[in-house]
Amino acid sequence: MSSVETKSVSPAAAAAATPSAPPSGFAEFWFYFSANRGAVLGLVVFVAILLMAIFAPLLTAHDPIIQNRDVLLLPPAFAEGGRAEYLLGTDPVGRDILTRLMYGARFSLFVGLIVVTLSVVSGVLIGLLAGFFRGTVDTIIMRLMDIILAFPSLLLALVLVAVLGPGLVNAMIAIALVNLPHFVRLTRASVMTERNKDYVIGSQVAGAGTLRIMFVTILPNCLAPLIVQATLAFSAAILDAAALGFLGMGAQPPTPEWGTMLAEAREFIQRAWWVVTFPGLAILITVLAINLMGDGLRDALDPKLKRS
Repeated sequence: MSSVETKSVSPAAAAAATPSAPPSGFAEFWFYFSANRGAVLGLVVFVAILLMAIFAPLLTAHDPIIQNRDVLLLPPAFAEGGRAEYLLGTDPVGRDILTRLMYGARFSLFVGLIVVTLSVVSGVLIGLLAGFFRGTVDTIIMRLMDIILAFPSLLLALVLVAVLGPGLVNAMIAIALVNLPHFVRLTRASVMTERNKDYVIGSQVAGAGTLRIMFVTILPNCLAPLIVQATLAFSAAILDAAALGFLGMGAQPPTPEWGTMLAEAREFIQRAWWVVTFPGLAILITVLAINLMGDGLRDALDPKLKRS
């Protein structure tokens, strides 16, 4: 007779052999977000830019606005003729480029924050109305959004700033209006998806009011795609603000804003490459970092894209 040997497995070994499930809450979010190495890199770069903007007065001894006629178009410190106290060189009127980049980060991040806040708040409210009530309200709102989307975004922003007048505040209002339809359409689609689900019908049967159903029951379940869209809109706002500044319709000189810095230096491109290269790189690196973070947020918040 053949005997069958059975091996006893300890509970600890069995637990080790069982694949561990992802943690919950914020730990789960970080589990999926950190799986995207590009998103983590983008987060590190973005935090570094944010800290540089916050602590700019402590990181540099130069003033971003005061001109120094003794060091006009001074090359970077690593180039021939450069000075150590002007690490990235100076602009055509002798202002330290690194200092202006640090202070310019304040303006760019501030513009992105204000634009996204205005777009998200107004877009979510309008999208909730359109998706929940449908009918005539939905038709009117969506046709207005279609009209805004029919115009090229930068052209519409230019027209609005031309009407309101050049300036950073008016540029933020114009960019927020240009980004509004994206949040309205996204919120409307999410609300329409959630509106007929069982938990919403259960709340209605339980006697919940319209506002409670809209803002407490439905809206929290629509936030994931809105957060991702807000991240991408943040980078788009920085680009649009820089474009308006470059065209002379955004922040006005001597404000150390990256687009305005490019506009002031464009006639010196051939003989002083650093005056346009570094502001352009600042815009590129910042927008790229935010977009990489947006990809990570999409992976972490969208259950269809979560990695197993």
